[in-house]
Amino acid sequence: MTITHKRGSRNVRYSHRRHLFLFLFLLPILLLLWAFLVRQFAPTQNTTATHFDAIIVLGTPADDDGNPTPTQLSRVTEAVQEYQRGVAPRLILTGGAAHNQFVEAEVMARIAQSQGIPASALFIEPKARDTMQNACYSALIMRLHGWRSAEIISNQSHLPRAGLIFNSLPLSWRTHAAPPLTPEASAIESVAHPVEVLKTLHYLLLSRWSEQCNLEGPAS
Repeated sequence: MTITHKRGSRNVRYSHRRHLFLFLFLLPILLLLWAFLVRQFAPTQNTTATHFDAIIVLGTPADDDGNPTPTQLSRVTEAVQEYQRGVAPRLILTGGAAHNQFVEAEVMARIAQSQGIPASALFIEPKARDTMQNACYSALIMRLHGWRSAEIISNQSHLPRAGLIFNSLPLSWRTHAAPPLTPEASAIESVAHPVEVLKTLHYLLLSRWSEQCNLEGPAS
C-alpha cells in the first residue's frame, strides 16, 4: 500500500508538471493568436465622411543622420497627396525624438514643405514617444482648435493598432494606408507586420490600461 501510494503521488506530481508545462507553452501562442485576431477585426473608421478637419501623420524615426527614412517618406507623401485631393486643409505631424535626437515631426514637416505644403497648413506635435501619445497629443491639438475629425495616415501594418487607440478618443476618424514607395520600404513593411502583432499584444495587455489620455490638459 505504501509503495502504491508513493507511486500515485509521483504520478500526480508528474501530471501537474506536465499540465503546467503545456499551459506555459501554449499561453504565448494563444496570446499572439488573440492579438492577431484583434488586428484582423480592428476598426478602420467611425465615420463615413470623406472630408476632415485635419490629416494626422503618425510618427516614425528618421535615420541616425536626421534624414527621412523610406517609411517617413511614404507616410508624408501620401498625406501630401490627400491634402492636395482636398481631404483636409491641414496636416498634424506627430512624433518626438523617441529613437534618436531628431524630432520625427520636424523631419516630416520638412518633407511636406519640400513637396509644396505651406507652413501655415502644418501643425507639429514634437513630444510623442509612442502611438498612444501620437493619438493623445494630436487630439489635444485638435481640441484646442475646435477640430473634430481626422484622417489618420500610417503604414498598413501600423494602422490596426492605431485604429484601436483612436477608437477610444472623442473624434470622428478614419485610417488611410500609405503605400510603400520603394522596394526598401516594402521590405521594411514586411518585417513590420510580425513586430506590430507583438506591439498590439503589449497594447492589449498593458498600454491601454497604464497610459491614459487626458484631453483636458495642455497640448504643449
